[in-house]
Amino acid sequence: MSKFWRIHPPDTSLVQEMSERSALAPVLAQLLLRRGLVEPIALSSFLEPKLTDLRDPELLPGLSHGADLLFESVQAGDPIVIYGDYDADGMTSTSIMLGVLRLLNANVSYHVPNRLEDGYGLSRSAIEKLASLGKKTIVSVDCGIGSIKEAELCRELGIRLIITDHHQFGECLPDADAIIHPALPGSNYPFHGLCGAGVAFKLAWGLCQRASNAKKVSPELRNFLLTAIGLAAIGTVADVVPLVDENRVLVKHGLRSLKMQPGVGLRALMKVTKIEGKASFESEDIGFTLAPRLNAAGRLGQAQLAIELLTTTDVARAESLANYIDKLNADRDTLERSIQLAATKQIKEQYELDSSPALVLAAPGWHPGVIGVVAGRLAEKHYRPVIMIALDNVGQKPGTGSARSPSFLNLHEALIACKDYLVSCGGHAAAAGLRIEEANLPAFREAFCEFVASSTGAERPTPELSIDAETTLGMLDLATVRQIEKMSPFGNGNPRPLLCASGVELFEPPKGLGSNDRHFSGRFKQHGTILRAVAFGQGEWVQELQAKSGPIDIAFRPVINDFRGMQKVEMHLVDWRPSQVGNTVPAPHLRPGFVPSDAT
Repeated sequence: MSKFWRIHPPDTSLVQEMSERSALAPVLAQLLLRRGLVEPIALSSFLEPKLTDLRDPELLPGLSHGADLLFESVQAGDPIVIYGDYDADGMTSTSIMLGVLRLLNANVSYHVPNRLEDGYGLSRSAIEKLASLGKKTIVSVDCGIGSIKEAELCRELGIRLIITDHHQFGECLPDADAIIHPALPGSNYPFHGLCGAGVAFKLAWGLCQRASNAKKVSPELRNFLLTAIGLAAIGTVADVVPLVDENRVLVKHGLRSLKMQPGVGLRALMKVTKIEGKASFESEDIGFTLAPRLNAAGRLGQAQLAIELLTTTDVARAESLANYIDKLNADRDTLERSIQLAATKQIKEQYELDSSPALVLAAPGWHPGVIGVVAGRLAEKHYRPVIMIALDNVGQKPGTGSARSPSFLNLHEALIACKDYLVSCGGHAAAAGLRIEEANLPAFREAFCEFVASSTGAERPTPELSIDAETTLGMLDLATVRQIEKMSPFGNGNPRPLLCASGVELFEPPKGLGSNDRHFSGRFKQHGTILRAVAFGQGEWVQELQAKSGPIDIAFRPVINDFRGMQKVEMHLVDWRPSQVGNTVPAPHLRPGFVPSDAT
């Protein structure tokens, strides 16, 4: 689908003033201004976030009471169980809590539901089983805020329940012994964007302070927290929460921790994935290498193996687990590609894309653990909400669905509006899950599409590229891109800067990369400068650009490729279009964005 390019012009005088005042390169000044960063204090905090920028854990809503109760359980020797989740955020949250409680010599174990059999969150059957095993305290991580009935059951069974979560809650909160959540009603905590691992890290910090009987924790516990911040960084990036405020601190320092002191299991996984030798880690190393492998274990029903990898101290066991989880990731990739082919065929057969406000796809045999990833890809490709439902092969159990949506629709609200047709649902604005009886599928599809249509109006939203600045390829030397890298870590809320260049030509025929040529690789030339570009998942661009004559405009993110110690600038190609300025080549410096002809 064609995208509208919105190219943001710079405030030239403000760029110059900020560059001179803060000794920043003009390109970096312009990009920081695009982030709304002007004042020196804000700039310093953004470019050099310090661990001391993290707020005291006691300020997190509910933490003081929850930490007191949990520390009381530790000192009493009560059997404690960490109730986790099967995604990377839940796994890292569980691992953080296991690590600190083991250091405190607690009587602790963990339970993580099976994605394929148990579903998300606390369950009555699991709680009853834990009670029968003599567990006295349950600490939920990355789940529990919606577990109203399960909290009542804990009360009935005499189990102390401490909920730590970050997800959206309903009209009522569970009647737990303590709830730790950054957005608890009545609180004034200034940052609601922590993920489950971020909340768990804060609780671990609070426990370390109690064990040390001081704000400054003992050297052993401090060393643990410095390692745990690496786990928190993985959960933060994997859960796609905004990389601003405290999350930026956690990831910035967590990446350093992962490089310097990753733990036995993560070191083994880094070796298997061949990132161990990098001079430094980036958030993309989490997002595209570590987190997908952890998530693969959860998606295929083996989250406990990933948690064991993150917590083991046995080198041989770590190597075995790392290799197995890497293979699981390859299996997951094969499954996803197969399901995406089937889903694409279903779209062609059942939908008129020009008039369909949303896509609700269903089939038996789809693996419920991977349909969410496919739904995300299709939602991005077709720029509309997509729900994929894995139906039970024999029709005896409800189907399991995963929903993904562009930013113009709140999925959580949409599913709640259609809840009469569902067994259950939950999630976020952009990602959600559901369970549905197959018989209700046609009515749900109609109701969901009607809600989307009424929410978006007569004209379907057009995908938009928000381009930070227009530049030339010649300007992107290594020194300039290194300046841009100072804005890292990049991710949700702080994306890697998106630039564009006009009047660009292919220097040589492009080619496909990866299995089945899934990715695009090519070299582009402009005004004598040649740069290589890759586009992941856009293998079809090879033929499209080969057939294109004349100059094009490209939208891309500049990166530094560090291969065997040799660094060079490359581009991650995001979009392209026939050039709208002919062969005109802009001056070799950032300049105000032109207004494209399709904007009028």
